[in-house]
Amino acid sequence: MKCALIVPAWVPEEIFSSKTAGSQINYWQPLGTLYVAAAIRAAGHEVRFFNGAFLRQEEILAAVGEFQPDFIGLYSTTFGWNKARQAAADLRKLLPAAFMVAGGPYPVALQEQCLVDCPELDGVVTGEGEYTVVELLSRLTGAAAGHPAPGEGADLAGVLGLVYRQGMEIIKNPPRPLIEDLDALPFPARDLLGEADRYIPPPATYKRRPVAVIMTARGCNRRCIYCFQIDKYRSLGVRFRGVENVMAEIEECLAQGYKEIKFIDDTLAADYERAMTMAREIKRRGLDFTWFASACVNQVDKPLLQAFKEAGCWAILFGAESGVQKDLNTIRKGITPAQIKKAVAAAKEVGITVYTPFLFGIPGQTFADGLKSIEFACELDPDIANFHAVTPFPGTELYDNIDKYGTMSEDLNDYSYQGAAFIPYSMTREEITQLRQIAFRRFYTRPSFLLRRLLALRTAHDFKAALAGVRSLFWLLWQKNLFRRGPS
Repeated sequence: MKCALIVPAWVPEEIFSSKTAGSQINYWQPLGTLYVAAAIRAAGHEVRFFNGAFLRQEEILAAVGEFQPDFIGLYSTTFGWNKARQAAADLRKLLPAAFMVAGGPYPVALQEQCLVDCPELDGVVTGEGEYTVVELLSRLTGAAAGHPAPGEGADLAGVLGLVYRQGMEIIKNPPRPLIEDLDALPFPARDLLGEADRYIPPPATYKRRPVAVIMTARGCNRRCIYCFQIDKYRSLGVRFRGVENVMAEIEECLAQGYKEIKFIDDTLAADYERAMTMAREIKRRGLDFTWFASACVNQVDKPLLQAFKEAGCWAILFGAESGVQKDLNTIRKGITPAQIKKAVAAAKEVGITVYTPFLFGIPGQTFADGLKSIEFACELDPDIANFHAVTPFPGTELYDNIDKYGTMSEDLNDYSYQGAAFIPYSMTREEITQLRQIAFRRFYTRPSFLLRRLLALRTAHDFKAALAGVRSLFWLLWQKNLFRRGPS
């Protein structure tokens, strides 16, 4: 079958303030979609990928219309759901016989509700898509033989991980077990991306281009109340790929011309010995690339971070979230401010750049608590800090128990960490947006920070990133209510 996988069209200003988008904008390789594409192709189907980060909706429709796919897969986040619905409506007019499904975090969480909200969809993939989509295509292909339209007359009963329409009825099949043997999956189909150099993280968060994204494990055994995981109850914890399998993908990326890798595991150090083995193996093989990873502060120490550094790691993200123990306990982070300080100090000591995100709007957090977190961030002195609003994504503990914690916006455009989608009972929307602006101002106007950044300028990329930061800082200083959206 001919298959089209689509990320609906979007523009940065729909997510970030137009005044600061230059220092925040990022174009990630859509790894989940590329995994599904690879599985589809391995099963013998033709597949093309259309990315709305670089294509307007009209361009997507024209290209898809020319391709004439039998199957369409739409990807959607929470804040992208309205775009996905519009894309589904436009595509249905263009290709009335195509079988169209949605996948991604929002459809996985809402499942059959998405079919209610979007009558143009034929189905929703309710978990990891690789095996579900391949089995679905097999059923559709079989049904198409002898029928004028692909999928007509298909029996979709028993396709695990699928919700679908059968006439006027919505049928929910049982969930598909999570994939435990991740090494059995083909590597993501990065050749479908087009110009790899377009896929870049925000300025100052990469050293070399092009940048590939790799996930060495899936899942998480931590229980932060705002974090979405397909394995909602953490029954399998972290599912690890074999080190040899990871090395093979790294070498494939390098052969394709990638010069930097961003490891997007929730924490690369979930298994300390495995993380150490990977770092030593990268170094032993003499693989020439720079890399960036995330890790939990209570899972790293100086020897591991030193091994990371020697293997090419130039930056690491530690999810600090707050400098107030009460708030860390509320979100079930499982760490302490002392552990945050220790990890940041160790990383800086071995020469790794440190990034730390912080959250405002934590349940029970007060404005004074938020100010303490800002003071903590300045004292911690990471190389880069970000300040987000807590977001109650569907499928999280926070979303499922919203009445216990506060109120949430009905405007899905707020669900991007930028808009205040969640308001705890202990704070107001205005206080959350005010804290974000205060935090950026205080952290990035410190003379010690500005001097350090100035002295670190070396390359054209450094100067470009710095210029984007200066523009954002200007608006942070001079425009009031920069992060405030209209009432939802």
